[in-house]
Amino acid sequence: MAMKKITQKIIGYQVITETESIVEQLPETILAEPDILHEATKRPEMLLGSTYKIKTPQSEHALYITINDIVLNEGTDHVERRPYEVFINSKNMEHFQWVLALTRVISACFRKGGDICFLVEELRGVFDPKGGYFKRGGVYMPSLVAEIGFAIESHMRLIGMLKDSSIEDEHQKRFLAAKRQEFATKHADAATIKSEADDFPEQATLCDKCLTKALILMDGCMTCLNCGDSKCG
Repeated sequence: MAMKKITQKIIGYQVITETESIVEQLPETILAEPDILHEATKRPEMLLGSTYKIKTPQSEHALYITINDIVLNEGTDHVERRPYEVFINSKNMEHFQWVLALTRVISACFRKGGDICFLVEELRGVFDPKGGYFKRGGVYMPSLVAEIGFAIESHMRLIGMLKDSSIEDEHQKRFLAAKRQEFATKHADAATIKSEADDFPEQATLCDKCLTKALILMDGCMTCLNCGDSKCG
């Protein structure tokens, strides 16, 4: 242990813990590193929250998913927003037990930090043995748990944890718009094209990639009018 000679009058003292002593000895380059979320991170008094509404044909009552985020390194160049806890509320008490258990498990994963994006894939991969349902726009939901996963995915995209998977290439956008117009022209008499922009032809089938009922046969090739996926490559 290093000894230090006291040459001045003692006017006060403070007990330094082992952890604080180690921190004082760390170089400034290490101390300047940005904070990361981990199990020891204390919950602030106030968290930023976003609430998502889920309305399914399986219940007359909607589910409200609230995800609270913790802001790390506020006021620095390394500021980031990360999910910290989740709550799910509904008037429907039928699923109370498993919904409560699910929120606690997800919140525990959030607080551990690290790469938590795997949660989205795990939740989206849950299928209801009684069958799923279609949302507005022809998006297929295999289960209520899967839709909770989609809500969490939307939130992760909102705060920048996941990149937006929407079509960014303008050429591809124009290509899909042209395909939709071509299909509408060929089947105009059959009245298969609906008036709303989010709807797709009634005879479209489910796309395995984006789970949207937007897969049509065009020029001998199955093409999705929503994500652009094609069976012909």
